[in-house]
Amino acid sequence: MPRARSRYAPDRGLTGRMVTTMFLIGLLYVVFVGVLLAALRGSWPIILIITGGLFIAQFWFSDRIAAYGMGAREVTPEQAPELHGTIDRICALADMPKPKVAIADSDVPNAFATGRSEKTALVCATTGLLRRLEPEELEGVLAHEMSHVAHRDVAVMTIASFLGVLAGVITRIALWGGFARSRPGNDPAGILLLLIPLISAVVYAISFLLTRLLSRYRELSADRAAALLTGRPSALASALTKVSGQMARIPTEDLRKAEPYNAFYFMPAFSAKESMGRLFSSHPTLEQRLDQLSRISTDLSR
Repeated sequence: MPRARSRYAPDRGLTGRMVTTMFLIGLLYVVFVGVLLAALRGSWPIILIITGGLFIAQFWFSDRIAAYGMGAREVTPEQAPELHGTIDRICALADMPKPKVAIADSDVPNAFATGRSEKTALVCATTGLLRRLEPEELEGVLAHEMSHVAHRDVAVMTIASFLGVLAGVITRIALWGGFARSRPGNDPAGILLLLIPLISAVVYAISFLLTRLLSRYRELSADRAAALLTGRPSALASALTKVSGQMARIPTEDLRKAEPYNAFYFMPAFSAKESMGRLFSSHPTLEQRLDQLSRISTDLSR
């Protein structure tokens, strides 16, 4: 839930979807761990240690790992006065604490936010984005990223993605290690062991779909909140159009490096127009985002 003192427009639809996603993910998690405990009765301490360790690592370190992977480098107001000035204005408008400010040395025009809470939040813009956008366009993009911090959907996405990561790890262990080799085929426990890869794959697929559906909605919510906060949806629409157009000019190698982090980015990076990643994109289409901003602009003009 957003902090009560934030001036970002609350989004009950986003809150409801986050709660529903977390409930379903939690239910899947309980079922998944229950199957593991039933199948590997003698190894339950190992299961608890692995699942607990992975959860702690995912929750406490995933944001820092992602920021490091995307090349985020924290900068001071002296090093990046314009970027800090824009963040300061947004914080004043939203009445929320200032996050850490970072720059990533990349020609891919993009921005992202990470952090479990406002205290650990980091907002980063790439050098490619800073070079291409006008000040009001940059403000719209950063207001979008700050809304992720205010709505705390970054933390929810981090937790929600944990089960998918765990299921994927268990699937690989089962396939590579051969859990069922030491069990006779007519043993119920042996049958459960044989089913672990299949159950893991199903859990991973459901987790993937749930997080993708939430992710697409949260991007629309962030666009809407940023447009209402700044009062300039046209500036955000201009930034979306410009960034989308510039992606086609970025070298394929750079786009491929950025693709694994698309869920964090303001605009997804694809290495090809017909990339399969578009079918399972973490973002809504450009047309959907522009259409929403156009409606907001019409409403504000009234």
